[in-house]
Amino acid sequence: MEIDYLTNLFIILIGFIAGFLNTVAGGGSLISLPILIFLGLPGSVANATSRVAILAQNVFAVTGFNSKGIKLPMPYSIYLGLASLLGGLIGAKLAVDIRDALFNRILAVIMMLVVLSIALEKRKTPQQQAERLSFKHQALGIVAFVFLGIYGGFIQAGIGFLVIAALTNINHLSLVKTNYVKVFAAIVYTGVSVLVFTLEDKIVWTTGLVLAIGQGFGGWYASRWSVEKGDMWIKRIMVVTVIGLAIKLWFF
Repeated sequence: MEIDYLTNLFIILIGFIAGFLNTVAGGGSLISLPILIFLGLPGSVANATSRVAILAQNVFAVTGFNSKGIKLPMPYSIYLGLASLLGGLIGAKLAVDIRDALFNRILAVIMMLVVLSIALEKRKTPQQQAERLSFKHQALGIVAFVFLGIYGGFIQAGIGFLVIAALTNINHLSLVKTNYVKVFAAIVYTGVSVLVFTLEDKIVWTTGLVLAIGQGFGGWYASRWSVEKGDMWIKRIMVVTVIGLAIKLWFF
């Protein structure tokens, strides 16, 4: 697939937007994936190629959160990363041979379920918002991240919303800390996905690396921005993103 300079700049811009949304909320891949498909990549190849940019986004986002002094809950975050590693390997292997038409249908159905789950989420009382990092709640989080890793390795798109739902409901982490844990764990399952897709020759590296430029910078900027703005602005971004995704799913 031949790409000219203007197209490269457009891909970088799309990557920045996707990286910002993925870091602050989720759903960025629902912007980048259709663009890659529009540029001529089959759905399964676009899915694989986008992982290169997502990996860069998460590495830069972790750097951004760390530079703002946000601390990960340790060793819990390591356990979540290992759980997502197992899931990511399973999910990526499942995604290698999926037909493009089936992939697009699965993506649409899953995102409809994600939108509904977020729309129906209830507000929590101050007592319910206290962090829960007991053995039981960490164990629940680890199990959840195995399945999240499978989904992330398989499709990736919209996983940010699912991770936020898991960490806020199971462990009651703030949205800022939740996003930090999210991108930290995503490095692991995205990394193994990139490895599997590379071995299966599913990645178009020139396009993936161009997208990674924008998505990496988008992740870095979003991580620092979210720390400065706090949970309220993150919630606003999430609401706008969910509404936009819902409109796309229902009418386009």
